[in-house]
Parts: sequence; C-alpha cells; structure tokens
Amino acid sequence: MNLVDAFAAHATRFIDIRRDIHAHPELGFEEHRTSEKVASLLTEWGIEVHRGIAGTGLVGVLRKGTGSRTIGLRADMDALPLHEANEFAHKSTNPGRMHACGHDGHTTMLLAAAWHLSQQGPRDFDGTVHFIFQPAEEMGKAGAKKMIDEGLFERFPCDAVFGLHNFPVGDVGRFALNEGALMASSNTYKITVRGRGTHASMPHTGIDPVAAVVTLAQQLQTIVARTIPSTERALLAVTQLQGSDAPNVIPDVATVGGTIRTFSIEAIDKLEARLREVAAGVAAAHGCTAEVYFNRSSPPTVNHPAEARFAAGVMREVVGDDMVTDNFPAVMGAEDFAHMLLARPGCYAFLGNGDGDHRLDGHGPGPCIIHNTSFDFNDEIIPIGASYFVKLVQRWLPSGT
Repeated sequence: MNLVDAFAAHATRFIDIRRDIHAHPELGFEEHRTSEKVASLLTEWGIEVHRGIAGTGLVGVLRKGTGSRTIGLRADMDALPLHEANEFAHKSTNPGRMHACGHDGHTTMLLAAAWHLSQQGPRDFDGTVHFIFQPAEEMGKAGAKKMIDEGLFERFPCDAVFGLHNFPVGDVGRFALNEGALMASSNTYKITVRGRGTHASMPHTGIDPVAAVVTLAQQLQTIVARTIPSTERALLAVTQLQGSDAPNVIPDVATVGGTIRTFSIEAIDKLEARLREVAAGVAAAHGCTAEVYFNRSSPPTVNHPAEARFAAGVMREVVGDDMVTDNFPAVMGAEDFAHMLLARPGCYAFLGNGDGDHRLDGHGPGPCIIHNTSFDFNDEIIPIGASYFVKLVQRWLPSGT
C-alpha cells in the first residue's frame, strides 16, 4: 500500500480521537460535543472553521496557492439509538446511543486528512479544500439536504464532492465503487384505511378496514413486478400492519406500512403513483377510503462516471489494483450523501472494514457489521481512508510546481 507516511508515526493519536468519539456518541442534530471537538482540532491546525450549518454541522476551509479549483470531502458525525453490547474501554458512555455505523471512524479519517494537508507546504496542492462534517445522516433526518438548503455549496463551492463509508466488502482496506447507482433510495409509506367500526360478532353492521388492509398488503407485493422492468432492481416491503387493539372489535381504522427502495427517481415516481392507485382501488372495493402518506427520505446514491473513474484511479494509487473493485453491485441500503451528488458531481465509495479480526477484548458477541450492537470501527483503515482523501486533494488540485 502507498499510504501517507505521517499516519504511521501518528497512528495512536488518531486512534485515540476515534475511540473518544466512539465513547461519546450523539444522535442527529445533537452532535454538540463531536462538533466542538472537530472544530477545536481544525482550529488548532490552522484551518478556517465555519460552524452552525444545519445546526451542528461545520465546514473547514484550507486554501493553498492561487488556483480557483475546489473540492469537497465529507464525513458524517452522528450515532444510532442503540444500546452498545461491547464492554471494552471505549464503549459508549451515553446509554441508548452508539456509533454502530462507523461515523466515528469517518470523522476521524477526514480529520487525519485535514491535519496532514494543513501541515504541508504551500506547493502541496493548488486550490481550496472544503472539509464537510455533516450532522444527522441516520434515521432519515437528511442532514446533507439541510446543509445544502442552508447554502452549503453557495458558501463553499465544490467542483466535485467525495465521500467514504466503511463496509463489509471483504478484505480490510478494499475499496468498492461503481460509475452509477451505488445505493438505493429510501422511502417509507403508511396507508390508513377508514371504514366503520362495530362488534366483531356483527360484521354486517360495519365496514371492515382490516379486511381491506389484509387484501391491500397482498396486492402491494405485486406492484414492483407489474410496474418496474425486470432488468431494473427495486424493492417494496410490507413491514407494518395495525388493526384493532381488542380481539372482538372491528375498528374504524386499520393501517399498513413499509419501505420502498429503488435505484432511480423515475422508479420512485412510478411506484408511488401505483401504490396510491392500488390503495384507493382496494379500499373502494371494500367500501372504505384510503389516505396515503409517502415520505421520500433519501434519493438513490448515484455516482458521476467521470468522478468515479477519477476516484478509482486514486484508490489504485493508495492500495493497488487488486484492492479496488470498480464495478461493485448496488446495495439496497440508503445514504443521504445522495443529496450532495444531486447537487454536485462526485463519487461515494465503500472501504472494507474486515470481518471482525480486529476485535478487542470485551467486544460483544454479535457480527462485526454496521447497525449491530457489537460493531466497532476497524482502526486499521484510518490511515487508508485518510491517505485516499489526501491524494484526492493532491490529484484534483495539482500544484504547478
């Protein structure tokens, strides 16, 4: 591997930073301690800091030379509402809060890159780097969109923006990406069917919304196959059914809900329209009415081909050809970096976190996979991700001398 030499000499410092953030997890838009720590470190390194973007979000700005080109590097900072099962020294000190998705590591990798770039001479690169530390990626809170809505790219122009996420893609340090959709859109729906309640022993005196919801749940399962071409992937899951709280009552209202995942906006449009049609039709057939709530939490994460090829070239420089998978199949998980890729060219990629061989004493019994209460970020990949960010800057903003 062709890593930045300085990260080996300073490995302990950034491992300590990562584990401190892990021990103090904060939910979306509540990352006050994390944001303060990031801002303090950036300031210590002489990087210009702008705070209060989407609440706890911040941007560090580093300029060198006279070039007008710009690049954005993004890391997410928030944790998940989980009780950590690990018992090692840096386990969560905030009950019901846990860094189970590795955002502590993402933040640290970007901090390490910012530190290194800030310590180099004026000819290391030519242009402006924007280090984007984003709040509230998890739980559909769309911190990326909020930062954009508050003028992120107007205040901090980026010719391209790049992000990175640890992921179980096999080898530790393996990069994985593609030149199109890498992650799915995330959408939730809830259909409320209204009838007329009655005693369950006299169903003829009411209008049963539960029967309608049972039929509707079955019909929803056919929508993808009848709406989306078989050459395109999409998913509709029914995950929630709710009727009466009592066994002998036919309620006035029953509900069905779930999630829809797609790899294009067009597919979302088609599935939402068809869901509304089926809901109205099934409800009417049962003498009921239907109200549809449809929430588009995150669009699909779609890489721009030119920037993806550029990023893959930098990855090969860092880890070698054999450790870069540049045609990785899209996954059904979602990521709100998608909003940034709608606003600017760029690329999102995965970095292999391994299969758990890095576990410390006190690690919980579960698999070492994201969103698991036994998860812990693999500190071995901090210098790999940080080196990737550094070399992205140096290649995107090359110095003329």
